[in-house]
Amino acid sequence: MPESVSVDALIARRKPGCSLEAPFYTSQAIFDLDLTAIFGRHWIYVGVEPEIAEPGDCVTVDIGRASVIILRDDDMQVRAFHNVCRHRGARLTPAGASTVGNLVCPYHQWTYGLDGRLLFAEHMGREFDTSCHGLKPVHVRSVGGLLFVCLAKEPPSDIDALAAAIEPYIAPHDLRNCKVAHSEDLIELGNWKLTMENNRECYHCVGNHPELTVPLFEYGFGFSPDSLDDNRRVHAERYDALLAESCQRWEGMGLPSREIDRLTDVTGFRTQRLPIDGSGESQTKDTRVASRKILGSLSECSLGGLSFWTQPNSWHHFMSDHIVTFSVLPLSPDRTLLRTRWLVHKDAVEGVDYDLKTLTEVWNATNRQDGDLVAIAQAGAASPAYEPGPYSPHTEGLVEKFCAWYIDRLSAHRGVTAAVEVAA
Repeated sequence: MPESVSVDALIARRKPGCSLEAPFYTSQAIFDLDLTAIFGRHWIYVGVEPEIAEPGDCVTVDIGRASVIILRDDDMQVRAFHNVCRHRGARLTPAGASTVGNLVCPYHQWTYGLDGRLLFAEHMGREFDTSCHGLKPVHVRSVGGLLFVCLAKEPPSDIDALAAAIEPYIAPHDLRNCKVAHSEDLIELGNWKLTMENNRECYHCVGNHPELTVPLFEYGFGFSPDSLDDNRRVHAERYDALLAESCQRWEGMGLPSREIDRLTDVTGFRTQRLPIDGSGESQTKDTRVASRKILGSLSECSLGGLSFWTQPNSWHHFMSDHIVTFSVLPLSPDRTLLRTRWLVHKDAVEGVDYDLKTLTEVWNATNRQDGDLVAIAQAGAASPAYEPGPYSPHTEGLVEKFCAWYIDRLSAHRGVTAAVEVAA
């Protein structure tokens, strides 16, 4: 019979600088807690405005047991609603994208406007008040065209601080005037936190990501000075000089580029524009732009890559020619959905301005490789021999910041979780 331990005890004994204890990756009780305390209370990245460019365009996203409809109404406003008919609870729209005139329940044809008002409900009698049965709204916020929703009754207010800091960084790329060239869903066989931890470091990149390490500099993600030989030390010093020089040049062009790190905020985030190797243009196998249509107000191709991370579930790369966004959604303790979107200028024509394989091949390969790594990490966490191991202070600092943020958010929620027990 396994020993039981309270979630509160697991939170209290978490050792900074080390990975989490096994139940955080394997326990159904903690997974359920994550859906409530993390995905039910924080701003969750779910999509991009170009997916709902016109009135009636909608996207339905499942977040744990919740299903959310995000749409554009007739006044061009972005709205979000729970995907639950107010009659007997049937889902109104299937997962994915669609275009609707109104939202019509497929069960009994209750009909809702794009503003969520109930417009039609047959056979309900004269006394029935349609104004009391509109769809339940969900908080939604666009940050420079990136769409976030919050399922909580009162969402964290610091999304305003995130937007104020980040929108000047991403505005030059003009995401709202892009289109989704391709979207790819990958089910990773691991806990959602392992997917996020894997993203937050590049310690594993050399040897595991031959495509990604063509455009990305290894040194941009941390290294131990003591472990470098003379040749690699020279390369690291050149990278530092390139970063400083590039940042100064980009800032002079009106492109905010310097690092902002607020990963410990409730709505945690971080951003920085980093050099790209080779031609310096794009995250492609030849480091050159994948699309000939440059984005927004940008005037040249060689602008590196603006990286933007959010807690708890996203990361994004903005380049001169295209944007790649990633959202992480938990499915079960050992299954996670990674959704990747590639965006190009709305006027770019496939086969003329861009080749889809060239556009997507680096991150498609990297995602598959990362999925394999997450799977072996999950298998290890499920082993009775597993115990938390130490993070590298040089290359895994952002992993520690993610785990510290996660533990802090659970701790803030512990009044409701103290009674929950899991197998140790």
